[in-house]
Amino acid sequence: MRKCRRRHETVGKFTKGESHMKQSLRLTVLLQGGILLFSVLSASMSLAAETDKVEVYKSASCGCCSLWVEHMKQSGFSVEVHDVRNVAPFRERFGVPDSMASCHTALVGGYAIEGHVPAADIKRLLREKPKAGGIAVPGMVQGSPGMEQGRGKDPYNVVLFNASGRTTIFSAH
Repeated sequence: MRKCRRRHETVGKFTKGESHMKQSLRLTVLLQGGILLFSVLSASMSLAAETDKVEVYKSASCGCCSLWVEHMKQSGFSVEVHDVRNVAPFRERFGVPDSMASCHTALVGGYAIEGHVPAADIKRLLREKPKAGGIAVPGMVQGSPGMEQGRGKDPYNVVLFNASGRTTIFSAH
């Protein structure tokens, strides 16, 4: 190696100081890229967790609602339960038509969920993201999640509804 007049050793085309600066710059850029990637992944994981969070409004004394909550937890959802005296005001606030009424109302991913809707249908709703207010299993159908009693199971539909009250069958069980 030969010495430059500027008191730096030369390394290839660059002085040792310039070479060290370029390595430091590369490291900084790589670290910033890593931080950005980590931030994006964290945000998307946080968003996924938020859409999987279910807020349930139910009566404290309702056993079938508690069984539905357990069904949701076992299906991988994070569930926050709010025991309320009257579910009707929440149903109204979340745009659930009176004809879709059941014993509990839930919110997940911006959709209202009314009654004993199977977790698989909720996952489908969140995956497909239709333009709708939510889905419901009107009434309290024997054999729906939380309403299992022995071998008896009545056929039922999960109904998709919109803000104007229009309904279509989302799935049949």
